[in-house]
Formats: sequence, structure tokens, C-alpha cells
Amino acid sequence: MSLHVIVGAGATGSAAARLLAESGEQVRLVTRRGGGPVHPRIERVPADAGDADRLAELVAGAEVLFNCAMPPYDRWPAEWPPLAAALLAAAERGGADYVMLGNTYGYGPVEGPVTDGAPLAPTSRKGEVRARMWLDARAAHEAGRVRVTEVRASDFLGAGAYSPFTLMVGAQVLAGAPASYPGDLDAPHSWTYTGDAARTLVAAARDERSWGRAWHVPSTSDLPVRSLAARLAAAAGVSEPRLRHMPAHELEEIARTDSIMAEFPEMLYLYDRPNVLDASSTREALGVTPTPIDDVLAEMAAAARPMEEAGSRP
Repeated sequence: MSLHVIVGAGATGSAAARLLAESGEQVRLVTRRGGGPVHPRIERVPADAGDADRLAELVAGAEVLFNCAMPPYDRWPAEWPPLAAALLAAAERGGADYVMLGNTYGYGPVEGPVTDGAPLAPTSRKGEVRARMWLDARAAHEAGRVRVTEVRASDFLGAGAYSPFTLMVGAQVLAGAPASYPGDLDAPHSWTYTGDAARTLVAAARDERSWGRAWHVPSTSDLPVRSLAARLAAAAGVSEPRLRHMPAHELEEIARTDSIMAEFPEMLYLYDRPNVLDASSTREALGVTPTPIDDVLAEMAAAARPMEEAGSRP
């Protein structure tokens, strides 16, 4: 039994913690408030991961440090760089392998399926942040200071997942309410199940071929938003979605008073055209296959039912 440290207890970080604990590993889960899943082999520790000295103490003796942290979306340029630096330093000082949960922002717009070997060419502030995080980590790897790898996900699906779909479409569909989406409703789009992202993180940490490169999480589906919404409605047994395209002027109006939505316009290139990931190398080398989309949607529908039932009680 070895120690694995995970920073961040969102849907993916929590799933990775459970996977490791259930396989017999000891897990130290670090969050600001000490939250996360309850398990005999999961130690939940409240700490500020941006405190490099404190984090280095928590990582000491660990085999792997997983970065599943997520600063507020509207504060990435300010909060990600010092946090990423602290995590990288902690892995180096503690002698732990370093596995990062990333995304595809660093690629910028790409025509055709995006491979994990595509060059980084960000066109957004958030893409520049993510690209710099990986380049800094890879430089440390190439200098022999630490072994690093990055697992890159597309937009998340699953219970507790946060993405433009879950926030702007999924919740509304499950509630039987109309929804507006600022992207192309009929463009193929890769979707990542949080459980598959966790399995890829763990698989990458255990494979000697992982270090110094990135991996894509195999997508649970490449369905367009319109089709995905209809499948979710069917899984939940609710009425057909009332879905419309949100025009640019409407998005701009909302962004004036919503700091999260204000971050969305620069990322529209991910949603206003086909955006499909090629994860063939992950399937072939790491043996990770995606969870069927209908299983993922059933999970999302089931997670919504307790809230609906609670809301219907007198």
C-alpha cells in the first residue's frame, strides 16, 4: 500500500480518490475545507494547496501527487499560476510523480480531430494559463527534477460535473425548463465522463510510458448538444427539451452582470464548430475505454431525482 495525494475533491478528484482507495491504496485528499468522499483509506486534510511549504509536508513520502484542483473559472489568470507552481514544487521536493488533470484549452482552434500530440497554440487567456502550466511541468520533467504527465479532458458529464452543458442545458432539461446554449446545437462535440477522467488519471500514474507526455480521456460520446439533450431527457423520463441557440448579443448582455459567463465568449471556438478528441493512444497504451453514454446520462438523471423529490415535498 502506497500513499497518493490528491489536491481537489470535485467530481473527478473524488472519483480518483475512491478508485485508489478501493484498490487498496492510501489516499490523502487535500482541499480547503477538508471535504471529499468518506472511506477508511481516504484521509481528508484541510489545507491551502497554494502554500508550497504546507503542501510539501503533505506530499512527503507519497508515490504520486494528482493535481485535480480548480480555481474559480473567472480568476484563472490570477490564481492558477501560483497554485500550479506550488503543486509542481511540492512534487519535486517530495519526490512524488506528478499527474495533472488538464483540458484542451491550450491547443486553441483545431480543424479535425484533436490528437494528444497536437501543438499548443492557445488563443485565449485561459488557454495560455493551461499551456504554461504544462510547459513548466514538462520543463521540470526534462530537467530530471520530477516525472510528470497530463490527462486532458473535454467538457465534463456525470453527477456533480460542471461544464457549459450541465450548467446551461442539462439542469434545465432535467427540470423541464427551456434552455439556451451559445454554441452550435448540431456540431459533434466530445464529452468526458468524470469517472473516465479519474480512471485515466490512475492508469497514467501506473504506466511507465506516461511520463513527459499528455493523454486524452476517451470520450463517452461525440453527440451534438441537441442530441445529447434529447438522450438526457429520455433517460430522466422528462419532456422533450425546449432548446434554442443563444445569440451573441444575448450572451454579451448576460456577461455584463455574470463574471462566469463573461469568461465564455473567448472559448466559443470550442462550441460553435465540431470539436472532437482523438484518444486512440490512451485506449491502446493505457487500456482505458469510455463508459457508455447512456450509463452516464442515467447517473445524471438519478442524481437529479433526490433534489426534485425534495423540492416537491410540502
